[in-house]
Amino acid sequence: MARERSRTRGDEAKLEMTPMIDVVFQLLIFFIVTLKQEDILSHLDISRPAPDPDQRPIEKIEDLLTITVYRKGFVMDGRKVNVDILDQRLTKLASFSKSLSIVIKCTGDSPHQHLVELLDICAKNQLTNLSVFSM
Repeated sequence: MARERSRTRGDEAKLEMTPMIDVVFQLLIFFIVTLKQEDILSHLDISRPAPDPDQRPIEKIEDLLTITVYRKGFVMDGRKVNVDILDQRLTKLASFSKSLSIVIKCTGDSPHQHLVELLDICAKNQLTNLSVFSM
């Protein structure tokens, strides 16, 4: 009679997942940190056209204009101006660019009528990029 071996059932072999997950994350971090992306734009062969020698240079105008409204009138570019000169200059500037930024500073004692006149001139010339401040 063959003797049956008695098998003792002990702990079954388990595969621990925590160390495996740690190793996977460490490998993932290593590859992300060491990955060098190639700069695609540096490999493009682009040749820009030469500038036209007959073309006139474009006049650069100020992108920001400051107009101060005082009790007795307006100051534009450090010079005192009246409504007619202000209208002429804004019309000329609007012919170059409608996106001109205008900062309007009003003193505390300036009449409301001056501000309204200035806003009317800007509206007439389709200048809409305005900022109004009080001093």
